[in-house]
Amino acid sequence: MNATALLTFLVLTGIVALVSWLRTKKEQLNTLSGLFFANRKLGFIAVGSGLLFANINASTFIGENELSYTNNMSVMGWGVTAVFAMLLVSEFIMPIYLRSGIATTPDYLEMRYDRQTKLIVSLIFLINYMVNLLPAVLYGGAVGFNGLFHFSEHLQIDYWTSIWILVWIMGGLGGLYSLLGGMKAITVSDTAIGFGMFTGGLLLPWLAVKHIGGGSWQTGLQTVLNNHTEHFNSIGSAQDAIPFGTLFTGMLLVNLYYWGTEQYIVQQVLGSRDLATCQKGIALACAGKLLCPLLINVPGVLAVHLYNNLGNSAEVFPRLVGDVSPPVYTGYMAALLFGAALTTFNAGLNSASTLFMLNIYQPRLKRRKQLASQAALVASAKRFEVFVCLVAMLIAPMIIFAKGGFYTYVQKVGGLFSIPIFTIIFVGFVTRRVPPVAAKAGLLFFIVTYGITQFFLPVPLHFLHVLAILFVLTIVLMLAIGKWKPLDIPYERRLSAPLDVTPWKSRHLYAVLLILGAILLYLLFSPLGLAKQP
Repeated sequence: MNATALLTFLVLTGIVALVSWLRTKKEQLNTLSGLFFANRKLGFIAVGSGLLFANINASTFIGENELSYTNNMSVMGWGVTAVFAMLLVSEFIMPIYLRSGIATTPDYLEMRYDRQTKLIVSLIFLINYMVNLLPAVLYGGAVGFNGLFHFSEHLQIDYWTSIWILVWIMGGLGGLYSLLGGMKAITVSDTAIGFGMFTGGLLLPWLAVKHIGGGSWQTGLQTVLNNHTEHFNSIGSAQDAIPFGTLFTGMLLVNLYYWGTEQYIVQQVLGSRDLATCQKGIALACAGKLLCPLLINVPGVLAVHLYNNLGNSAEVFPRLVGDVSPPVYTGYMAALLFGAALTTFNAGLNSASTLFMLNIYQPRLKRRKQLASQAALVASAKRFEVFVCLVAMLIAPMIIFAKGGFYTYVQKVGGLFSIPIFTIIFVGFVTRRVPPVAAKAGLLFFIVTYGITQFFLPVPLHFLHVLAILFVLTIVLMLAIGKWKPLDIPYERRLSAPLDVTPWKSRHLYAVLLILGAILLYLLFSPLGLAKQP
């Protein structure tokens, strides 16, 4: 364990924590609005950084680089094609949310369907956070840190024990950070990490190329461009982790769900000052997504030139960082990895508490006609965060037994919860007479059918295609129920916007530029570009 790298990590992590504390110490966290939404005063840089780094975490670094190493650049589809989905969300979905004055995405389902649908979806969100999202973030962070600092070797303990220890350290620190700082502290640290990632963080590919060339980046670049170029190909075949066709089926649906429905993502936006700020923040996050392949995909491709056969391919990113970087830079990347893990973990914790308090706990108090002060509600919210944190820390180490690759496991399990929710929200957006019973039937049908096809009776079809097929079938089922038993009174959208909902005037120009950037990236990483056979 290099002392310089460890010291650099501790100093940089301490600086981020200090900046977050200084920027938030005057914030009022004794109300649910302050704890969950930063009192709705976030600017576009904070919104954009919050969106990006609630999405990019240690599991992203670990998982996507692993698939780039074992497959090719096709895995970049998760991030690059998200740009199109994010722009659709910015244009069509976020205005609905902000005009409706909702605090959680299930709030919209209560308006459109009924209170039971809201409760069911809130519970699905919470289960997803506790068994999938938060454990995956902790596991990815633990794998990364063990790879960077080799804790298992230095402490002379087995690999799984080291993962347990690191998971509990990260979970404890993350939970404490969320409890003390709330949403404001999370967005401040997101901004600081974003600055660090898109400045010094982008040096990693250059360091790797230089290492491949034995100290000469020119020689390394020539080696990379003339050997193993098939790994640069983003046009995935049927045998790859992300076949190209899935970008237009389940991938699009997953991204629309994620950026337009996922509570811990949407909550970053609901703290915006107004709609224009929200749309600028989303555009900024889109620009960040186009830069991300340099850190979350390209290093995995470069690692192909250094490692023939890793025993644990999930460690490819931290091992590359440790092998090609000077100690100070290793500590720098460790700080970014740690920060990225904690920001997503904290955002998930904060949103889990938001869902529980606003959609389950408070309605229960109202039904019982019990009153509670804001201080008592905040205390209950923090206790629930501790509970969620403990559950996630218990589950996280078990992911080591997942088959088919860590990142594929995360996405496949996520599909069990995500697209069913997006499906009933989508039907709610585009219809006026589909009744609440159709939403409940749609959720049950989708979850049960998808679970059977993925975990009990596997079908010979990529899970993203399965999601798209079930999306269509569930819509047909809901429309049929709506035809058979329509609402007596058509749904009318109620507007109660607490914020200025004037759109950003330049949004269409930036949307065109961002989509053009995504297309150019696919051309660069294709047989017409870097993947061309020498």
